[in-house]
Amino acid sequence: MDRSTGLALTAIPGIPLVTAGSDIVGLILAALSSQGMSLCSGDILVITQKIVSKSEGRIINLCDVEPGERAVELARKTAKDPRLIELVLSESTEVVRAVDELIIVAHRLGLVLANAGIDASNVGPQDPVEQVLLLPEDPDQSAREYRARIKREMDTDIGVIINDSVGRAWRIGTVGLAIGVAGVQALEDHRGKPDLFGVPLKVSEEAVADELASAASLLQGQAGEDIPVVLIRGFKQASDEQSAATLIRPREQDLFR
Repeated sequence: MDRSTGLALTAIPGIPLVTAGSDIVGLILAALSSQGMSLCSGDILVITQKIVSKSEGRIINLCDVEPGERAVELARKTAKDPRLIELVLSESTEVVRAVDELIIVAHRLGLVLANAGIDASNVGPQDPVEQVLLLPEDPDQSAREYRARIKREMDTDIGVIINDSVGRAWRIGTVGLAIGVAGVQALEDHRGKPDLFGVPLKVSEEAVADELASAASLLQGQAGEDIPVVLIRGFKQASDEQSAATLIRPREQDLFR
């Protein structure tokens, strides 16, 4: 598949704080219009998980959570709030590792990450200690719905990525990861393609959506930057068949568990 010779990443300013029930697509289109910007077919919108989760009402008040016995036990082991651990368990299918100040789980979406992706940063001004934000219920479906609506209203065929910041095995720091994908090549299989010297590649598969998600996160930032949406232009790979779930390694191939 042909590769782009250049990419342009542009932060979209002017998106207001999102609350439960906010119209994400409407807010994005209004922000684009206010900046004199428009979408072209082939563009990709990268949207932070936080505003998607907020719009879907995924904010939980820890005061409303009653921890069970296992949550209390793991809370002692990790020195974490047992109410948070209860939420982590409710969002997970497996506890991979639990040590002091850290719990790694397999999320119900297939992602392996700390705290089941539950976060207390940039949730809202009301009692930030007690409020946390869960991942979207189905980020692939959310991405598909956003894409379909933009195509319907703007007659423009774009790609949508919902990204989140996650840590990685053996590496310090977080990077952007695609947790929802629609209309974008999530994974490109290079196996069988020749290298510069004609030698066929044997194992190379490229997580294209993750690379785009990570590039966008450089503009979105990690603290108070208030840039939840980035427009990527110039990347020509598209797919209607793939999703973020395409990137989940099958359990039997996961050598880290």
